[in-house]
Amino acid sequence: MNILDSTGEEGVCVEMAMVCLNDFEEYAKQHLSKATWDYYDAGADDCCTRDDNLLAYKRIRLRPRILRDVSINDTRTSVLGMEISFPVGIAPTAFHCLAWHEGELATARATEAVNTCYIASTYSTCSVEEIAAAAPNGYRWFQLYLYRDRKLSEQIVRRVEALGYKALVLTVDVPYTGKRRNDIRNQFKLPPHLKVKNFEGMFQEQAGSQEEYGIPANTLDPSISWKDVCWLQSLSRLPIIIKGILTKEDAELAVEHGVQGIIVSNHGGRQLDGGPATIDCLPEIVDAVQGRVEVYMDGGIRTGNDVLKAIALGAKCVFIGRPAIWGLAYKGEEGVREILQILHDEFRLCMALSGCRNVAEINRNLIQFSRL
Repeated sequence: MNILDSTGEEGVCVEMAMVCLNDFEEYAKQHLSKATWDYYDAGADDCCTRDDNLLAYKRIRLRPRILRDVSINDTRTSVLGMEISFPVGIAPTAFHCLAWHEGELATARATEAVNTCYIASTYSTCSVEEIAAAAPNGYRWFQLYLYRDRKLSEQIVRRVEALGYKALVLTVDVPYTGKRRNDIRNQFKLPPHLKVKNFEGMFQEQAGSQEEYGIPANTLDPSISWKDVCWLQSLSRLPIIIKGILTKEDAELAVEHGVQGIIVSNHGGRQLDGGPATIDCLPEIVDAVQGRVEVYMDGGIRTGNDVLKAIALGAKCVFIGRPAIWGLAYKGEEGVREILQILHDEFRLCMALSGCRNVAEINRNLIQFSRL
């Protein structure tokens, strides 16, 4: 994106400074096709939950402590025993090749370079093998859906386990796909040159058959239940993380079923509209599990200040979805690295200004909820 230089002389342009994540969002909106932008930006129905994911952070205030000697700051933390550079990872998002030609390969390299966690999506436009080869030393989890044909799920679980992915992230809030109005208006489909690479060749294509986000319609299993968590545990030794929990009741059931982690998530507001913002759900889930499993969160993270608030309310790590796509649309791997670096620097600054020298010092005493 180009703008007039500081002298205001017409025709003399410089590259726009990308200062915050909103700058990347604006760039992506201007440079992606309308159908692609609408797909990534979509929320379900009226988009109330999507929008409240962002607004909820503005209702939270910080209670900074002063005179704490913050000359040295340590942003490192760990997830499932693995040290990462700071408590922000990449959430599972589909179809990265729509935003950048290298797609998930660029995302994987960026997260490897920054030393944080990348959750690869089932709906990737690069295969799990290609992602692992692109960033062989990266720390990766794999996001999983369960299908009516369990063999599809079983095969991919065995593939990712053999490839060194470190956890299975079971998405549980999609028994059916939410209604995203612009996708319907745009008749959104993957372009012919892109595929859901993890299932390439696994579905027999039939002329005139309906497709939903790159695979045959009605492939997802709406009968998924807690017994399927036990089935996954019998299938793999990988830790299982449940993504899509919003209530203390389901958090308690997750613990009872022996999972190793919970991602508090409403799917970026893309599934059930009218549900709560994830940051508003976080405290009750943290209180319910009482440290028995790690709790993570996604949805609405746009600044280091947001990260600090989520960690203060008990998240072990947060995951970003749409911002990673904006980074890809800007400059591929370099853009994703810039997004992560901005969040890291903002988080470190907010920590210091709040009197926190390391992640362990961030706690709920730092938080107050606005009366507005």
